[in-house]
Amino acid sequence: MSVTLEASYMVKPMEPTQSGRVPLSEWDQTGTINHSLIAMPGAQFVEAQSSLRLEDLGDFSSSSGYHSLVPSLDYTLPFHELPLLLVQLTKFKCGGISICIAISHVVVDGQSAFLFTSEWARLARGEPLQTVPFLDKKVLRAGELPLVPLTKCRLHAEFDDLPSLLDKTKITEERKKKTKVAILKLSKVQVETLRKTANESHRPRNGRGYTRYESVTGHVWRSACKARGNKEDQPSALCVCVDSRGRMEPPLTKEYFGNATFDVVASSLVGDLVSKPLGYASGSSWDRGEKEPLYGDPNLSVVSWLTLPIYGIDFGWGKELHMNPGPYDFDGDCVLLPGPDGDGSLLLTLCLQEVHMDAFKKHFYEDIE
Repeated sequence: MSVTLEASYMVKPMEPTQSGRVPLSEWDQTGTINHSLIAMPGAQFVEAQSSLRLEDLGDFSSSSGYHSLVPSLDYTLPFHELPLLLVQLTKFKCGGISICIAISHVVVDGQSAFLFTSEWARLARGEPLQTVPFLDKKVLRAGELPLVPLTKCRLHAEFDDLPSLLDKTKITEERKKKTKVAILKLSKVQVETLRKTANESHRPRNGRGYTRYESVTGHVWRSACKARGNKEDQPSALCVCVDSRGRMEPPLTKEYFGNATFDVVASSLVGDLVSKPLGYASGSSWDRGEKEPLYGDPNLSVVSWLTLPIYGIDFGWGKELHMNPGPYDFDGDCVLLPGPDGDGSLLLTLCLQEVHMDAFKKHFYEDIE
C-alpha cells in the first residue's frame, strides 16, 4: 500500500503532569523495572495520505497490506526518548480515514488503552469526560516484605524453559518460514456447540463450567497442533493473558489506568490434546507466569478481547467500518474478538505459517461437533 507521510507532530500536555519514576506492572515489585517521566517528549501524531479507497483494502485479513497505516517507532532513539503513544491518521482518496494507535503495552493493558481511546473520542465530539482514570499505582503493591529471611524455594517443573521442537535441527528453519494472517468467524451456534462439547466431556472441578473463551481457545489449540502435524510426544504450550482487576482483594476499580494483566501458561503433550475430548484442552491448568515470548511452533498465544469495548468509538464521524488489532506476523499469535454485529458471533484473527493455514481452517471448522 502506498502511503505518503505529510506531517508529524509531538503533542505535549497543556498542563504540567506527573514527573519522576513510575513502577510498571507485573514485575514492578523487583524495584528494577520502571519508567522515567522526566522530560518525556509527549505523544507523536502523524498525518498521512493514501491514493487508495477504503474498499481497496478488502476484509483487512492481509496484515502486510496495511502495515503502512500503523505508526512506526524509531527504535534507534534512546529509550527515554521513545513516545509511549503514537497515532497515525491516514486520509483516503474516497474521503474515508483510518486512525491507528500504537501504545506501550508495558505501561497500559488493553482495558486501559480502550478507556483512553473512548474518552479521547468523547472529547473530540465536544463532550466531557465520562470516566476519570485512576492513576495511583500503589494499589498493585503486594505489601511489606516479611522481616524474617526468605528460605530458598524449591524449583518446580512448571518454571522450566518453554517447549521447543523435539527435532532441534528444525528450530532455526521454522522461525524463517513465511506466515499468513486470517480472520475466521464462529457463529453463536458454533460457539455454544464448542462450549457444550467442552463441558460435557471434561467438567471443570470448580463446577462453574467452561466459558466461551476457554472452550474456543482449547479448540484453537487443538486445531493448531493438528495443522502443524506435531508428533504425539511433542510438548506444546498455550499462553493466555489474564486481567487481574477482578481477581485482587479488594478488586481494582474499573477506572484503574495501567497494566493489570499477566501471562499464564498451560502445557500438554500434543498427543493428549488431539486424542482426548475438547474439555481436556479447555481445562488444562493455567499454571505459571512467563516472561519469555511464546511465539512459534509448537506453542500458541490466544488473547481475549471479548470483554473490551472495541466497537462504536466515535470521533464525530459515526460508527467505524472496521476495527482490527493491527498487523502482526508472529507464528502462533491469535486474538479473539466479539463479532461487530452483536449477534453472539466471534472472530478469530490468527497468524500461522503459510504452509499450515489451510489445514488449520479445515480442522477449525470440521471438528466442531
